[in-house]
Amino acid sequence: MSHPDLLSVKGLQVAHGEAVAVRDLSFTVPQGQVVALVGANGAGKTTTVLTIAGALKPRQGRIEFDGASIGGLDCRVAVERGITLVPEGRLVFPQMTVEENLRMGALNRRAAPNFTRNLDKVYALFPRLAQRRSQLGGGMSGGEQQMLAIARGLMSEPRLLILDEPSLGLSPKLVEDLFTMVRRLNEDGMTILLVEQNVRQTLQIASLGFVIEKGRVVLSGTGQELIADPFVRKAFLGL
Repeated sequence: MSHPDLLSVKGLQVAHGEAVAVRDLSFTVPQGQVVALVGANGAGKTTTVLTIAGALKPRQGRIEFDGASIGGLDCRVAVERGITLVPEGRLVFPQMTVEENLRMGALNRRAAPNFTRNLDKVYALFPRLAQRRSQLGGGMSGGEQQMLAIARGLMSEPRLLILDEPSLGLSPKLVEDLFTMVRRLNEDGMTILLVEQNVRQTLQIASLGFVIEKGRVVLSGTGQELIADPFVRKAFLGL
């Protein structure tokens, strides 16, 4: 069964000064699916998701979200429309408690009235955060901070959740827990765009994947097709 595209990126070009990081990039994210962006460091993945989320401005191309053009709109507008990026690096507010961090995720007009309901949801998804609701974000472990960053993103009621390298620096057990959580969110209807260094586990849960090299898509397919692809096996899976 086909799914309508929630996000469509066409001919995207983004530059940092004179250095072009993304050139003629095109891909889609169907509603209700997990879509993976795969590529080596420097391929343009983070630049791409920052541009979708409104943190960077495209030089060329078109970004459509739910049929409306959003390229060049700022982060606040993107969040209001339902796009939430959880950036690489677990950027929690260290001097705020867990619950204060979560409240920061619920400031947009759609999510603010539903704060209590959404708080109950994320505490059910992350029981450890519920146990530590009064603890300062800066005093938590790396894994707990990653949970908090994702939970804060969920507090904004995203229609598209973008996760940039969420497993970076986590122990193997926490990586397993992370992918289980992503699968569970998707089973509950969340559309997810996933940028991940952990290529095998990412493609195992992705409906679609796009391999990026030097700011362009060079290969695409279902997660299982990409796992079986000789280039992906050699370049990313060590096979």
